[in-house]
Amino acid sequence: MTIPPHEPSRRKSRFAGLRASFLTGLVVIAPIGLTIWLMWTVAGWVDSWVLPLIPAQYRPEHYIGINLRGIGVLIFLIFTVIVGWLAKGLIGRSLIRWGEHLVDRMPVVRSVYNGLKQIAETVFSTSDEAKFDRACVVEYPRPGLKAIAFVSSRAKGEVAGQGTAEDPLISVFLPTTPNPTSGFLLFVPESQITYLEMSVEDAAKLIISAGLVYPSPKPAKLAAGKVQENKAARSTEAR
Repeated sequence: MTIPPHEPSRRKSRFAGLRASFLTGLVVIAPIGLTIWLMWTVAGWVDSWVLPLIPAQYRPEHYIGINLRGIGVLIFLIFTVIVGWLAKGLIGRSLIRWGEHLVDRMPVVRSVYNGLKQIAETVFSTSDEAKFDRACVVEYPRPGLKAIAFVSSRAKGEVAGQGTAEDPLISVFLPTTPNPTSGFLLFVPESQITYLEMSVEDAAKLIISAGLVYPSPKPAKLAAGKVQENKAARSTEAR
């Protein structure tokens, strides 16, 4: 008696193959699609702010007949470069000082402008005093629990007085998951901060993904290998 082939298992294997192919395609398409969508959305948002400031007769669609998304971004970049170039000159610095002197006479506007200016100078500063390019681990919200944060700068003024010269306070920004733009400002003694080898980008991916995307462990392995080599060399010299 001939036993008929087992059709359900074959159908199940085919379905499993289709499911695996679909998931693989989704992994490939999702990042590309989300990246394109995000760039398209940001370009449209910038265009909606920049293009209304340009007279209609000078807009690109007046000459080519269609509205090209991204023209506002290009205009904004060119305008920003020109303003930065002028601001570095003598006339530009004089105009900036005159404008800031005028703003200082406005009570509410003065507070908002000075606060935003200080934040912009701190974030975009290239000096060694103002940094935001290092990830670390601190104990939060209680001892024993670890959280990833970003090093901002060394505390100054009255806040710095709460620390000691041997163990100064460091201001760190502890972002929330999955939105890293919100978080908490913490002043932590430097002895309680553990600096990480991973970059700020890798730490941000780890926070946004809620711990699903970890950076490559190769740097840590290399660092551990170097430590072992140094220990071996020291033991050899001691012998």
